[in-house]
Amino acid sequence: MRTDDSVVVITGGGSGIGAALAERFATEPGNTVVVTDIDAASAVAVASAIGGHGVELDVTDELATAAVIADIEQRFGGIDILCLNAGIATGGSVDAPTDVWNETWDVNVMAHVHATRHALPLMLERGSGCIVSTASAAGLLTNIGAAPYSVTKHAAVALAEWLAVTYGSRGIHVSALCPQFVRTPMIDDFATMTGAGPDLATWVHTIAIDPKDVAQAVIDAIHDERFLVLPHPEVLEYFRSKAADYDRWIAGMQNLQARLLDDDSPAGR
Repeated sequence: MRTDDSVVVITGGGSGIGAALAERFATEPGNTVVVTDIDAASAVAVASAIGGHGVELDVTDELATAAVIADIEQRFGGIDILCLNAGIATGGSVDAPTDVWNETWDVNVMAHVHATRHALPLMLERGSGCIVSTASAAGLLTNIGAAPYSVTKHAAVALAEWLAVTYGSRGIHVSALCPQFVRTPMIDDFATMTGAGPDLATWVHTIAIDPKDVAQAVIDAIHDERFLVLPHPEVLEYFRSKAADYDRWIAGMQNLQARLLDDDSPAGR
């Protein structure tokens, strides 16, 4: 699938992976890139730097999402590539406050439902379109110390998979982006979020990659029409190991948690 001469919309594009996606798509000839973010100033700043268009959007507000999609369709033509990138990272166990669970669900899952609900029918009318769902390796594996994040990222992958199965034969390509840690503002708060000790914090930064590498992996996956986008290639091996022997994989993750997560952390209680 082509990534040039396209109208590209990116949610959560004011920083991190979203900003890197905007910058990368802007290098493709003929593209119109629309950057949305709940932080209007960040969206405008990223868009201005690449010759795109910045729009304020709270992705948990379905009416606002519908209005933004309708406006983009009217001003720039049909949306060719929709990057559902907005997300939040939250830690804790099942006893995390209900409002934390609800907020994580609304941003990491329902925002994808809202945007797809309003953009997909127009793609289907045209017989083509691409949806990229930013999930996480946590959506294929899990994230120690972060139950709300892990559960909602599993749901994000499941939604993307369902869309791919249901609409792939009608010209809609779907990709699920599942990186491990990326050098974005989100990982700066990871230790606090999970109650991690220094060993886990060090490990996170050791395996983190640059957002530009993630953006290139997305471009490559769209070109190849691949569902899974794995900027960390080792995630595929972990995923295969999990499927081959689930109990062994769980035991290994239990050992990893014992080594890296303090016993007194909120998730370890």
